[in-house]
Amino acid sequence: MVFALTELGSRLRMAREEKGISLEQLQSMTKIQKKYLIGIEEGNYDIMPGKFYARAFIKQYAEAVGLSPEELFEEYRSEIPAAYEEDLTEQLSRVQSRSSMPASANKLLKYLPKIIATVVVVATLFLIWNFFTKSINTADQPEGNKEDQAVDIEESDDITPPEQPANKEDKEKGSGKDNKEDGQNKEDKEDKKDKKDKEDKDNNSSETQSITAEGVSGSVTTYKLSKAEKFELKVSATTTGETWVSIRDGSNQTLFQGMLKNGESQSFDLTEQTQAYIVAGRALDTEIYVNGEKLEYENSPEQHVKQDIQIQFEKGE
Repeated sequence: MVFALTELGSRLRMAREEKGISLEQLQSMTKIQKKYLIGIEEGNYDIMPGKFYARAFIKQYAEAVGLSPEELFEEYRSEIPAAYEEDLTEQLSRVQSRSSMPASANKLLKYLPKIIATVVVVATLFLIWNFFTKSINTADQPEGNKEDQAVDIEESDDITPPEQPANKEDKEKGSGKDNKEDGQNKEDKEDKKDKKDKEDKDNNSSETQSITAEGVSGSVTTYKLSKAEKFELKVSATTTGETWVSIRDGSNQTLFQGMLKNGESQSFDLTEQTQAYIVAGRALDTEIYVNGEKLEYENSPEQHVKQDIQIQFEKGE
């Protein structure tokens, strides 16, 4: 199907051609795939990964060719999909609803003290009843039984003669066996100690790592990972959301590019790299973990839907 250029698409294309920028160069500048750039020029927003991306992609396109996004949004309001704002409003409402506690949980907390008090009272009454029951059974025991018990005690006063000491050969065998067992136990303790020291070292390494925000330049936020022996990166979508993600390593090689949704994730070991670059098309539904620690966005994901994240890795000693 061939699409005719829209007024907005024509204006963006003219601005690009006036600056002598090709679609391939614009793709490198904005990190937006070429097919989406062509879709913007043709007004074919159906090929976008989601309608809410159309407005964000148009904004990046306009900024790259030197046009004002706000003026374009106002002038060509009828051409630009309005689903972006509606979807963001729905997402913000969903985030707020997660923070509120269900009514059933509040009702349970209300009655929790009464339930605990009832359990304590019942347990106390059971202990009292058990104590008196044992006391009554002891008092009702027949006298004849008591006398029999006394006789049994008197008849069991015989002293068992001590065992004869083992001969010298038996002692030497026993001593050798004990020494062998002691040596084995000592080795086991040393192995456990080495294993524990290694675990403590790994834990300390995780606890002492530092992830700091170095600054914001344009649309790129730079973070620095230091005091860490490894660089393991995990990017995932929230359990009920979806997002478009691009991940590149320090040599600018693309590791992953595509959609993640409903808790899907991508993980990479970048210990041998010096940095990583992540593009989160929908930051509100994108979670980034570095060595198991969740990265906190420097820019609010509610205000900045698309975010470019650069993580610099400085390997610890």
